[in-house]
Amino acid sequence: MIGHLSYGDIRQLRGPLLVVADTEGVGWDDFATVDESEGERHGLVLEVNRGLITLQVLEGTDGLSMHGIRVRFAGQPLRIPVGTDWLGRVCNGRGEPMDGGPPVTGTTEEPVSGWPLNPVFREPPRDPVITGISVIDALTTLVRGQKLPIFSVPGLPHLTLATQIAAQSTSTGSNFRVVFAAMGLTHADIDYVRDRLEERSAAGELVLLLNAEDDPVIERIITPRIALTIAENLAFTEGHDVLVVMSDMTSYAEAVREVSAARREIPARRGYPGYLYSDLASLYERCGRVRGRPGSVTIIPVLTMPAGDITHPVPDLTGYITEGQIVLSPDVDARGIYPPVDALSSLSRLMRSGAGAGRTREDHLDLSAQVLAALARARQASELAELVGAVSLSETDRSYVEYRDRVEQTLFDQGQNEERSLEDTLARAWTALATLPRRELTMLSTELLDRYLPDEDRP
Repeated sequence: MIGHLSYGDIRQLRGPLLVVADTEGVGWDDFATVDESEGERHGLVLEVNRGLITLQVLEGTDGLSMHGIRVRFAGQPLRIPVGTDWLGRVCNGRGEPMDGGPPVTGTTEEPVSGWPLNPVFREPPRDPVITGISVIDALTTLVRGQKLPIFSVPGLPHLTLATQIAAQSTSTGSNFRVVFAAMGLTHADIDYVRDRLEERSAAGELVLLLNAEDDPVIERIITPRIALTIAENLAFTEGHDVLVVMSDMTSYAEAVREVSAARREIPARRGYPGYLYSDLASLYERCGRVRGRPGSVTIIPVLTMPAGDITHPVPDLTGYITEGQIVLSPDVDARGIYPPVDALSSLSRLMRSGAGAGRTREDHLDLSAQVLAALARARQASELAELVGAVSLSETDRSYVEYRDRVEQTLFDQGQNEERSLEDTLARAWTALATLPRRELTMLSTELLDRYLPDEDRP
């Protein structure tokens, strides 16, 4: 990109930041090109202060010298071409092709900074996104236009789960598309993601943006913004229902912290800047449905909690902004269950907008409530069995212990490449509940019990 303003008075190189002096006519978020002897680098304006411009260099400043470089400012924020040409493409975190194809083009360009949806024109999320994963579809149903994060711990298969969701998810109609934004992944993980999503990419239903762990850390700040800009155009202009999967948002937050430290800002909790909440909100709030516009944007951010601490700033702030969470548990993983979802800690606050009669099935909401209520009672019975021994339990408590094993093996546990229909998922839930005496199923009406769990089907 050829800038209309060029300056060469470089005053400082500080981490990922470059400071330029004696500038005029440059504004916040302006895109810039750094010309050096070995080529070009790119940057965004972070701060304007009395002629001093602080520039965030996306490729980092390693190897740069303050002498012999010039900075060209474009006079506008970073913009990318948008349109359906992104579908089927594999690009790096800056949107540059990695698949050997030509650069992505489009009829129009949009700034990657974007904006949160205006609440006045926002339509409530509705209708389900079926992921093909039983524990999610049955108990924490994802709704079109929702933001539903996955909370995990390093070492758990959160990337496998996120990739499976991206590969399998469907919604009503034929215009369902996926944008997958990876941040800070190893090359082995990137190869896995590409292989797993190859079929959907070849079908022209997927956009892949891949930022590797040895790519510039600062690149991670724009990767989710590019992904959301692409998704907004596909949804609100082209009329697609778009699912955006972003993994790992903790890596993104680390990049924000690095820039903040380089700017010598006063740190807040755990060294993160005080504006981390608004920064995350500027991403998450770009999802939803717009009145009078076709399509929707649904977001699944994936984040890892250091040491499993759910009070860590990234999951803590994410929980305030989003509408529920899917929590992965080391204890469930240790029992050999995949995906290792802790169902009692997970929640989809908008599930009632996407499940039930007319959307999934008339028994879905009551069945989900009963599965969770029984699971809570089963957890109590299992803890009691550890204290007094299984033989000392009542017959009812023993049935709950048996139910816990059966619901985990029948409903929760499934293969990493196994896709289940919603009918199959709900049937598995009924099969697990058949372990319990009928009198314990108090959250299900007699009509539903007679229809889906007649006496002759009970053990």
